[in-house]
Amino acid sequence: MKNIAITKEVQSTLTPSSVLKDLLEGNNRFVSGNSQATDNSALVNQTIGGQFPKAVVLSCIDSRVPVETVLDQAIGDVFVARVAGNFENTDILGSLEYSCNVAGSKLILVLGHESCGAVKAACDGVELGNITAMLDNIMPAVRKSANEVDGEANSSNKEFVAKTVENNVKLTIERIREKSQILTEMEDNGDIKIVGGVYSLHTGKVELI
Repeated sequence: MKNIAITKEVQSTLTPSSVLKDLLEGNNRFVSGNSQATDNSALVNQTIGGQFPKAVVLSCIDSRVPVETVLDQAIGDVFVARVAGNFENTDILGSLEYSCNVAGSKLILVLGHESCGAVKAACDGVELGNITAMLDNIMPAVRKSANEVDGEANSSNKEFVAKTVENNVKLTIERIREKSQILTEMEDNGDIKIVGGVYSLHTGKVELI
């Protein structure tokens, strides 16, 4: 049973590689139906005075991908930044910098997912209110995929959508490194890792890319 929250002392012993391994093992437990039991009351009480999460996950808002559930994590384990299409902006970058440089997290996981609605909308060039500006963040991935996948460059082409989901994760990671000197220096020094993955709605599996 998970009933002991991460302390500063425990967090300090973790490495980026060990944290990544831990998250993937949690995902394997979720896929196999063996998620750990948790004592939420104990974890709530232990984290009142502070938090020392091991990782921060940048994910989509999609209700089918509840991050803590699919990675089998509990209260105090991970920061989660969510925005439709799991891209970075100034607020997200600041959140990632806080998570790692201030709060001590060891890993950034950019997590896209199969059949992402935001990605599909970007593929179709949807324009609607503030959604238009939001989708502009995903358009670089759309353009990249159009040069890599045969067939129609819209959401009717499942291969095109899948490639765009993957490219969106990769380009987001590139931009995080380009836009955040803090995170780039931490990664160069081995203090953190920045990795990407895609979650399968069909299997529940997270595959690193």
